[in-house]
Amino acid sequence: MEDEEERFRAKIDPWSHEVRPHGSSSTGRPLKSWTSAAVFASFVVIILCGSAVSWLDIFIFPGVSLSQMIPAKRGHRELPQKMEFPLNCTNSSTMPQTCPANYPKKHEPKESYTVACPEYFRWIHEDLRPWKSTGITREMMERTKHIAHFRLVIANGNAYIEHYKRPFQTRDVGTIWGILQLLRLYPGKVPDLELMFYCNDRPVIMKSHYQGPNAALPPPLFHYCRDETSLDILFPDWSFWGWHEVNIRTWANTYQAIKKKAKEIEWKDRMPYAYWKGNPDVSPKRQDLMTCNATDEYDWNARLYVQNWAAESSHGYKESRLEDQCIHRYKIFVEGQAWSVSDKYILACDSTTLMIEPVYHDFFLRGMIPVEHYWPIRLNNKCRDIKFAVEWGNNHIKEAQAIGESGSRFMEENLKMKYVYDYMLHLLVEYAKLLKFKPEVPAGATKYCAEGMACPVSGLFRTNMEDSMVKSPSDSLPCTLPPPYDPRELQDFMERKRNNTRLLEMWEAEYWNNLNKKH
Repeated sequence: MEDEEERFRAKIDPWSHEVRPHGSSSTGRPLKSWTSAAVFASFVVIILCGSAVSWLDIFIFPGVSLSQMIPAKRGHRELPQKMEFPLNCTNSSTMPQTCPANYPKKHEPKESYTVACPEYFRWIHEDLRPWKSTGITREMMERTKHIAHFRLVIANGNAYIEHYKRPFQTRDVGTIWGILQLLRLYPGKVPDLELMFYCNDRPVIMKSHYQGPNAALPPPLFHYCRDETSLDILFPDWSFWGWHEVNIRTWANTYQAIKKKAKEIEWKDRMPYAYWKGNPDVSPKRQDLMTCNATDEYDWNARLYVQNWAAESSHGYKESRLEDQCIHRYKIFVEGQAWSVSDKYILACDSTTLMIEPVYHDFFLRGMIPVEHYWPIRLNNKCRDIKFAVEWGNNHIKEAQAIGESGSRFMEENLKMKYVYDYMLHLLVEYAKLLKFKPEVPAGATKYCAEGMACPVSGLFRTNMEDSMVKSPSDSLPCTLPPPYDPRELQDFMERKRNNTRLLEMWEAEYWNNLNKKH
């Protein structure tokens, strides 16, 4: 497999001008008899056409490179000056770093119009529904103190953190940095609030602990993921602001690098297999996926590689750049210990994402639809499902490519950093409405600001902070939060997802039945 990939990277293309999917004759005609393939292809096209909703492109703040307040330059046209507030480090070993006091406390955007938030914002209401009728008391919140990694208090537009324990790597630092940028993007719009935050992988507020006539109300706890059995409140993960431990830049930079690299190889010219590279040791799901790798006896159409992060670290991460992993027509997403931050990078690639049935979800994944944005793969049937997905896609190139492009377009249009911040803002505003107590800054809490976090650090950690630092308040309003789902509406949405998945399962059953008859 490694030799095969090396040949491709060296542009010695063994499939050049003669790309034939497995199961095709020398004339390119499929050997399998799929009685209704045209109908299914039409179904896919209809779904994808229905998803092509374009959202207005909204200003995203660029990185920081200057050391003092300057007027922003906007191309070659002379526009009204906009004041910027870059990172301002003292660069002194004797003088402690202070937080500048000149950043605006409030800001009225110049633009008076707004746009509707993406559909997945409606899940904010669902995440907060357990406390809608009762509100949130201090006692309820304090019950998670032994679990949480930190307490966040927003008071008068400032962020205060009370740390309890360290999470894996610097997840808490990345999350706090993102919150600081939200306060800079929308000064005066984040209300006073107090919350607890958990940074590890698996959800911890389980529904089963709070059911029954005498059960206590669940405590609110912010986290990166949840499943159908939990009540954790979803928040964007730290990697949107970079993940320096594994050499990943900010989401805005990484997405642009992936898109630029993906354009170098057209979908039809990519390797006609499903690709995954990662650490299989973190979960049984990934270990089981490795059994789908090609062998001398059988080929499941998967090309799977082990990522050795220790070796990568010592060799400058030359073999783990995300933008270099778009050379296959299909990319596989599989969860780790819980959900994985890799979902957004895989979906951004334009390759058709084969998503192994996720148990967990992050804040945006709930808005994506099978067959429209990705191809669903069953957890307990992954090898056969992967083989079928690749066979079908290689025989229906336009339809398979459209699914990949639709998933990538979702990342581009619905997961731009403006919407990440808008999601954070709306979530915190709606959460603050539920508080039945006045937020207070604990005696042991530390006031955080951009200079206090970024100035003492160096390397990629510092670079990511500078690249993602918001230098000016937003001149556009936040998007408009859509209303909650009514029960019937939510039921219809979930049924649409199930029906799309059932249709694929039906088609795959027909595929294997026909194949077995031939043998």
